[in-house]
Amino acid sequence: MTHVEDELSSQPECWTRAAAEATEQGRALPEPGERVAIVGCGTSYFMAQAAAALREGAEEGETDAFAASEFPYGRSYDRVLALTRSGTTTEVLDLLGRLKGRTRTTAVTADPDTPVMGVADDVVVLDFADERSVVQTRFATTALTLLRAHLGLHTDTVVDDARTALAEPLPEGLVDRTQFTFLGRGWTVGLANEAGLKMREASLSWTEAYPAMEYRHGPISVTTRSTATWMLGRAPEGLADQVRATGALWIQGELDPLAELVRVQRLAVAVAAVRGLDPDQPRHLTRSVILNP
Repeated sequence: MTHVEDELSSQPECWTRAAAEATEQGRALPEPGERVAIVGCGTSYFMAQAAAALREGAEEGETDAFAASEFPYGRSYDRVLALTRSGTTTEVLDLLGRLKGRTRTTAVTADPDTPVMGVADDVVVLDFADERSVVQTRFATTALTLLRAHLGLHTDTVVDDARTALAEPLPEGLVDRTQFTFLGRGWTVGLANEAGLKMREASLSWTEAYPAMEYRHGPISVTTRSTATWMLGRAPEGLADQVRATGALWIQGELDPLAELVRVQRLAVAVAAVRGLDPDQPRHLTRSVILNP
């Protein structure tokens, strides 16, 4: 079993623990009414997109999401929340350093022995969700679960759905597709982006991700019989029929969207195996991006 397989299979337990810890974090996490920016790089950026949409949807306060390298320093926030598994990513550390003494910052990380501990005002450590793999799975979803629980949006059903996602076989013929498109709405747009990234990293697949309503505004033109189009969350009316008319395989996610992401993680590993790839050794990638000064 690869590190990725082992780590993605542990997500139900990690989510349960994160949900319990959400009540213990106190003022380390954003408070109602605060204007918040959530930042990250790669997978963490896509989790930031999902978390920001969830927080605004819960009417907890204005919430934006940015890649750490693209943070708009001219804007004013009550708090900046950084998601960083390694605690060493250059762009995140630079951002937190520039905001020191100016804007309150919180970091959610997996490693308590990294530089982020000294640059963020508050730190939440999810060391039980740390990973050996380069490809992120359980840390990202556990961090998002922490934030969902903090907003009162996590239930035991989400964990049950994750167990279902791990136990049930993938749809027949899915692994044989050569193009994968992931769609989302609202907070699941971030999950769709992450699903596409996971497939690219682990299996070198041709993947795309879009807000579901945007798919018909051009991207559907490259959809063929070799495409699988996977909807995370509820699909817009009529979209499934339009996709099926192209000959593509339509996958409607029926589980909680975060559990559907677990199914995508499994797909990435399965496609990698068919192609003779090692998902623990993704091409050109390292566990953390540390830039030379």
